[in-house]
Amino acid sequence: MSDKQIATLAGGCFWCLEAVYEQMRGVEKVVSGYIAGEKPDPTYEAVCGGNTGHAEAVQITFDPAQVTFGELLSVFFTIHDPTTLNRQGNDKGSQYRSAIYFHNEDQRAEAAELMLELRKQHIFPDPLVTELVSASTFYPAEDYHQHYYANHPGQGYCQFVVAPKLAKFKQHFESKMK
Repeated sequence: MSDKQIATLAGGCFWCLEAVYEQMRGVEKVVSGYIAGEKPDPTYEAVCGGNTGHAEAVQITFDPAQVTFGELLSVFFTIHDPTTLNRQGNDKGSQYRSAIYFHNEDQRAEAAELMLELRKQHIFPDPLVTELVSASTFYPAEDYHQHYYANHPGQGYCQFVVAPKLAKFKQHFESKMK
């Protein structure tokens, strides 16, 4: 049995990332939360107010024998726009930035290499703005944010923003689904 690993990613609203990664084979747990801010124990209201410096992010516990960090990153760069600074769709503010928070040198190197390759191949029409930053304290979001899409699939934001990202994941990564 292999050791579990952690990946922490920010790419807009955490509900979107959480819904996708919860469907991915090898992912054992996904927690929505906040990272890379100045204030301890932030609340959703404070983060959304843009006053804490935190990003909405997900912390993913995964089994590297079933899914690699690189595969998690491939999904990440497919389901969000890594070229819009502090924005994903209508969600605007630094809390919605694109970022990879690496937990060790191997993750940093793999992410840097992938980002370089994406730039070389001109995969995106605009430059990548994804930050590559050492992981800091991760604060889980309030309980009502956890498993949000699974608990509220009919909610408007879930239907119009989360569901299309989940459909894109299914289209490109069907073989990686649970």
